[in-house]
Amino acid sequence: MKRILSFITVFTLLLTACEGPQGPPGFDGFDGQDGQNGQNGVNFVGQSFESTIDFTAPDYAVSIEVPLDIDLIESDMVLVYHLKDVVDEYDVWKPLPETVYVNSGEEFQYNFEHNFDFVTIFIESHPEFDFNQLFEDETLGQTFRIVILPVDFVNSSNLDINDFNAVMEVVQ
Repeated sequence: MKRILSFITVFTLLLTACEGPQGPPGFDGFDGQDGQNGQNGVNFVGQSFESTIDFTAPDYAVSIEVPLDIDLIESDMVLVYHLKDVVDEYDVWKPLPETVYVNSGEEFQYNFEHNFDFVTIFIESHPEFDFNQLFEDETLGQTFRIVILPVDFVNSSNLDINDFNAVMEVVQ
């Protein structure tokens, strides 16, 4: 009995004596309720808006102003998706850049660039491409969704930015 009591006493002393100095403080966390509006308890605000545009000669480019209620900062990631079709009442979106092959064996791309105020969506191809080959359904009434995500979130998650539905699940 003495041995058991001695063993428990030594064990208890060892457990209480295993304390070291406190480490450096960690970084401040995100404000808000954990698990809300994000993955893995990370809160962020992803934003999106849509625009339907017509591509016309000579530039085949349209600049779309970023709405004033969207805060676009330098480190944010801008993604653009093209509405390709509606199947069984569900939208089919394709990320840009998007290569399109025309009947003559040629190809062109829908592409984009952006700054803090505008997202410019354009059609581009090789210098000898004949833009007269384009059909109206390739140039007129084209709908695009512009999505703005904080780059910290994109880098810290396993988000597949090529999967429109996955991206829209994390956008408010």
